Amino acid sequence: MLDKLEMFIALAKEGHFGRAAERLNIAQPTLSAGIKQLEEQLGVQLVHRGSRFGGLTPEGQTTLAWAKRITCDARQLRDEMRSSRRGLSGEVRLAVIPTAQTWAGRLCTVFAERHPNVRFTILSRNSREILQMLEDFEADAGISYLANEPLGRVETAELYVESYLLVCARSSPFAKKASIAWSDLEGQPLALLTPDMQNRRIINQLFEEVGVPLATCIESNSIIALVASVASGHCVTVLPADIANFLSGGKDLALIPLESTAQQQTVGLIMPHRVPRTPVLSALMKEARNGSVA
Repeated sequence: MLDKLEMFIALAKEGHFGRAAERLNIAQPTLSAGIKQLEEQLGVQLVHRGSRFGGLTPEGQTTLAWAKRITCDARQLRDEMRSSRRGLSGEVRLAVIPTAQTWAGRLCTVFAERHPNVRFTILSRNSREILQMLEDFEADAGISYLANEPLGRVETAELYVESYLLVCARSSPFAKKASIAWSDLEGQPLALLTPDMQNRRIINQLFEEVGVPLATCIESNSIIALVASVASGHCVTVLPADIANFLSGGKDLALIPLESTAQQQTVGLIMPHRVPRTPVLSALMKEARNGSVA
């Protein structure tokens, strides 16, 4: 039944038989037959059908929650049995806020060096999407802000505290300054992340604290797009120090420290509070808490 449940989860996620079949790399008739067989096994209709996918029935919604839980438990069981035979192995799906991608790379590299049979899939998502993915069993762990907005019932391990830099072209008047105040950016054209990103909401709060209105000229969910815009000399941006240093390397850009504020944002590893936890995830949490990633 596990394969049928995975078909059903894919169909619910894609909302389209063809796309779900493509996602699973199977033929559409195979998917349709699998969903039909699952309905017969459970004795209920799971999907509204017409000329196209019409959504889930109430029974389908209930089944979806169970399906996610069952397939996650089965995956954990496989990983645990594999670990008992040959040490830690398997795949970890890590959902990460865009500004923490460099830290995700370091954490995964350090862990993989110790446990070469563990594979990682790193997914860039905003903080709200990360929490939803953890709840829906679509990610095993996340890297996100720990204190700025509610996280729900999760376990955490602090990785770093953000500090902020102004990123500007070397031709900018700011480039020669040793540091600047947030208020110095009043009226400056800014390239910032989109408002669905928690980093943007934090930046908004910091500007509000000093009474400076934002003058955004570019918004993007891609930090690379922000840095490319700044390199053209058209605008400036504010980024956490680690990602700013990484992306500005080899470019004609200047990085200027912004005066620290009372509001410090901690970023760390988060995992749903579930018992039991797989050996791989337990080891990953221990690695993060040991502070070996720097």
